[in-house]
Formats: sequence, C-alpha cells, structure tokens
Amino acid sequence: SALSFHKVMQVGEKLDAFNEWGSILALSYIAAQRTFPDYSDMAQAKAVLESIARSYGYRLGQSKKIRVNTISQSPTWTTAGSGVPGFDIFYDYADKMSPLGNASAEACADYCVSLFSDFTKMVTMQNLMHDGGFSSSGMTDKIVETLQK
Repeated sequence: SALSFHKVMQVGEKLDAFNEWGSILALSYIAAQRTFPDYSDMAQAKAVLESIARSYGYRLGQSKKIRVNTISQSPTWTTAGSGVPGFDIFYDYADKMSPLGNASAEACADYCVSLFSDFTKMVTMQNLMHDGGFSSSGMTDKIVETLQK
C-alpha cells in the first residue's frame, strides 16, 4: 500500500495531474504505531505509508497547496481483515475499548468525503484517527467487566 501511494503521487506530480488545493488520502491502521499479533508486515507498510504522507504532504503543499493525509480506521470487516487469525476477537476487543464503538466502513467513507471538502483545506500531513476513541483509551468499563467474568 505504501509503495502504490508513493507511486501515485510521484506520477501525479510529474504529470502535473493534481488540482491546486486538492486532497489525497490513504487508509492506514493503528498497527503503524502499536504492535498487534498476526498483523505482521502490514504494520511496517502502514508506518511507511504514514511517513510518505508527511513527506509528500510537505512537498505538494509547498508546490500546489495539495493536502495529503492518512486515516487510521477501526477494525473493519473486510475480506483482508477477516482473513487475519483471531480478527473476530480483536474486533470485539476494539469495540469494547472504543467509547463510541468501532467506526463502520460507511462512516469512514463519510469521513473521507469530509477530507476532500473545503471544510478541511488546512488539514495536511496528518494521520487522523477514525476509531471511535480506541487509540486514546487506556481501559474501559466494558473491558473491566469482561475481565471480571
């Protein structure tokens, strides 16, 4: 995912294919910052993806006011995600750790649309958490209740 993201921006920049004040997004995951069993090489790929977003965000911001961001989404039921061993358990854990619960794929799509709008034209070089609060929660009542059983 990181190398494809880099290539799209590299070619787009070379061909002058991006509009001024445009927005470029990629989906990331919290495993770029924390360790999760069985996520393996994708964790490193997401860390590289986020670094590329910062580098190109600076460069494209300077040249054409283009903003580049990544969105770190909640665990989401996808073909790829559901293929990870224990994904169902992790999905439930993240849902219990998130004050708002896991964000749906549809809510993530809405968030993406907002980042393409002029309402967010000054947001760039960020990894934006769209995870119901998972990334900021240390412990929740739901997890405590589960562990007491």
